[in-house]
Amino acid sequence: MAAGSFARRLLAWWDVHGRRDLPWQQERTPYRVWVAEIMLQQTQVGTVVPYFERFVARFPDVKTLARADLDDVLHLWSGFGYYARARNLHRAAGIVLREHGGTFPDTQAELQALPGVGRSTAAAIVAQAHGRRAPILDGNVKRVLARRHRVVGPVSSSATLRELWGLAESHAPPDRAADYTQAVMDLGATVCRRRRPRCGDCPVRAGCQAFATGDPERYPESAPRRPRRLERRRFFVLVDPEGACLVERRPPAGLWGGLWSPPDRDARETVDGFLDQSGVDAGLVDEVRAADAFRHAFTHYDLDVEPVYVRLKSRPAAVREDATRWIDPDDHRLGLSAVAARLVAATGRAAR
Repeated sequence: MAAGSFARRLLAWWDVHGRRDLPWQQERTPYRVWVAEIMLQQTQVGTVVPYFERFVARFPDVKTLARADLDDVLHLWSGFGYYARARNLHRAAGIVLREHGGTFPDTQAELQALPGVGRSTAAAIVAQAHGRRAPILDGNVKRVLARRHRVVGPVSSSATLRELWGLAESHAPPDRAADYTQAVMDLGATVCRRRRPRCGDCPVRAGCQAFATGDPERYPESAPRRPRRLERRRFFVLVDPEGACLVERRPPAGLWGGLWSPPDRDARETVDGFLDQSGVDAGLVDEVRAADAFRHAFTHYDLDVEPVYVRLKSRPAAVREDATRWIDPDDHRLGLSAVAARLVAATGRAAR
């Protein structure tokens, strides 16, 4: 099947079966498409939709987002994961406001200069928001093209990526850029799935080399997996007599960068050692209770979380507002990771 035939058949299929009710499709402004594309990085559509709707309701345009406090942005992002995306959205919005007068750039080069925007994301914005031909290569498209052409080699390698980008370029039609971009993503998400692909429903299976040889799940090829590592951290959850919980801001880079969390230390740290290090008088301690540890999975490793709840007779001396806060577990506006939110929500139960 020629490249032009591939696009025609795919678009004909999308005209009947494609997704048209996604919230960022209802008003395809560059801002809304950008937010959606950043959220869709490493995350499925079903997870993205409610977060997207809340996000654009709170930050309806790039100027509102740029002027918002980062804590407000991270609070709205809490539980979504990959928090660097939220920080990049906030930073990029500031750049658009300062350097582009609040008007979103419309070229791939300008878009790729923004934090968190790579080649494929920039192309998706150009195609979907401006209707200009711009081939994309997200995870779904990589899978479709790798199977269609039986591309050999780990999809993460530079040589494989060059080949896939060339194929993406060859298949992108000269018109209907927005529809084609959505169509090829929809095909990968709903038909050419990673596991148990629905080849019988595929509109472009004619000419698909992986389908012809009966081994579609072999593609795209992955690099050998490294053994998952396991880490342990002890989280000290301090609770004052009114039930407020102490949290500290994490460093801007690294795990949960910029978010707030109960202090965590090496799993060998003792309560006395932590209190001494933190400048908290041991005489203020009313009760110490260790809760059951639980495991939290990240992309490449697992974290064993060991909570220690420390109820205090009174709140210690004033703390640095830029580094630590006392928060009401049920009423705060800070960004918490899923682990931190779980620990804070349990203060009323586990610390009593």
